[in-house]
Amino acid sequence: MDEEHLDFYRRLRGRVEEWAGGAGQLHRHLDILLAAPDFFYLLLKLSGDPDVPKQEKVKLLAAIIYFVTPLDLFPEALFGPVGYLDDTALAAYVLSGLVNRTDPEVVRRHWAGSGDVLEVIQRVLDVANSMIGSGLWKRLRGIADRF
Repeated sequence: MDEEHLDFYRRLRGRVEEWAGGAGQLHRHLDILLAAPDFFYLLLKLSGDPDVPKQEKVKLLAAIIYFVTPLDLFPEALFGPVGYLDDTALAAYVLSGLVNRTDPEVVRRHWAGSGDVLEVIQRVLDVANSMIGSGLWKRLRGIADRF
């Protein structure tokens, strides 16, 4: 992981953990927001894995760019850590596609979060509509499907 992405990961982890310890304690999607830094890390690790097909790496890189771009469906500058809901949902969507087209162990070996990564991905996908709204979720999936 290059220093720029490592710095982003550390800032993201710090912001989400600080928020979770205070104002975010009762947020209904706290568990998903806590997975945001782990998903970002996973996207980075998988993008450099030789076992990941090149076409999948393009999608992984697009999801990484979405994470670090300040302008997205829920800008973090406006919403704080809650703004990572769309980033996390997009990451789960891209990771789910990767799991379906490759060996799931490729994804598991890079997971730094808690619990089974496949279950975390599925949990995020299961609640994506309620997290960000069905219309926005459809637009977000459309972004990922272009790659």
